[in-house]
Amino acid sequence: MNAREIRPGIFWVGVNDRTTDLFEGVWPLPHGVSYNAYLVIGERVALIDTVKAHFAEDLLRNISQVISLERLDYIVVNHMEPDHSGALPAVLRQAPSATVLATPQALPMLASFYGITERVKPVSDGERIDLGGKALAFHHIPFVHWPETMATYEETERVLFTCDAFGGFHALDGVLFDDEVEVWEYEDEILRYFSNIVGMHSRPVLRAIEKLKGLDIAVIAPSHGLVWRRDPVHILEMYSRWARMEALPEVTLVFGSMYGFTSRMAEAVARGVKKAGLKVKVLDAARTHVSFLIREAWKRKGLIIGAPTYDTGIFPPVEYFLRLLERKRLRDRVVGVFGSYGWKGGAVDKIMERVGPLGWEVVDTLGFHGAPSPDDLARAESLGEKVATRVREAASVAEAI
Repeated sequence: MNAREIRPGIFWVGVNDRTTDLFEGVWPLPHGVSYNAYLVIGERVALIDTVKAHFAEDLLRNISQVISLERLDYIVVNHMEPDHSGALPAVLRQAPSATVLATPQALPMLASFYGITERVKPVSDGERIDLGGKALAFHHIPFVHWPETMATYEETERVLFTCDAFGGFHALDGVLFDDEVEVWEYEDEILRYFSNIVGMHSRPVLRAIEKLKGLDIAVIAPSHGLVWRRDPVHILEMYSRWARMEALPEVTLVFGSMYGFTSRMAEAVARGVKKAGLKVKVLDAARTHVSFLIREAWKRKGLIIGAPTYDTGIFPPVEYFLRLLERKRLRDRVVGVFGSYGWKGGAVDKIMERVGPLGWEVVDTLGFHGAPSPDDLARAESLGEKVATRVREAASVAEAI
């Protein structure tokens, strides 16, 4: 994808990555991802962020479509993670007069990641740099999602460069802006990005939104995904809603099954949810990557978890899902738990040990031995109904507030 002008004197010069299978070596990228970098051109020129090292040549080519690399005066590092800073050494070699601008917390990382200790200037929170016809202001937003993160605001065109904040998975399929797509087609991958990458830092996200909302913003330009020019408020509202743990009045059912017994119970639980009038998304933890399980749990208020006992504990794919939800700090969910056992129980109790510290509201639990009896299936259906009813009640209270 070639360089594109975002606003007068401001250009996207990033790249699309459709070859990396796992983001951060963990999260699948079925639709790819973009690494967005930007040029701000006044009398002096600033590059806002770079790209993953593997794509350095693509970045250099895109910059060269707009200006000579020797003209770069500044390279702004909003965030040190290598998918944004990896091409920095290559850019510096081609831009002999450029100075790196970053938060003070980023300087030790520049030294340890790339051996960069010269041509570096720390910028304080609120500091401004006049480019001549353009002006940059730096706003520190620590822990969105590393401690050295900042956002950069171009004052004349009112463009906010936010790096990982307000980004999303999904390569840019021949587009760049939110007004060039059906936004809903991208929203699931934005939520998967938020819940897997940024979600555990929800409180810093809310602090960042509060800090930045006083700016007059015409465009939000993150380092992954769409550039928001038609409706920049929309991405702020989505991130704010997810960071506050708000969710749809629906139910996510995640289960694992070794020989089909727990699977049969899951179907009965799902029938109970539907009988109570709510939508339910049913996911097999052994056959669905955990990043999608996390997204679906973040999306809905109700969460029902089912697993057989395995080594006197939780079936491993379900246990891994719960461990990551604990790490991601998902809160405010209405929960039901069910599980099976053969010669010895344990799954339900072990699930409850993990659910307890998360502070979720547990509506009902159910354990059963061996193959589910008709009575077990009826109890499972009742569990689904109870969770769905409580989710609806919680939604009614939230609407009334």
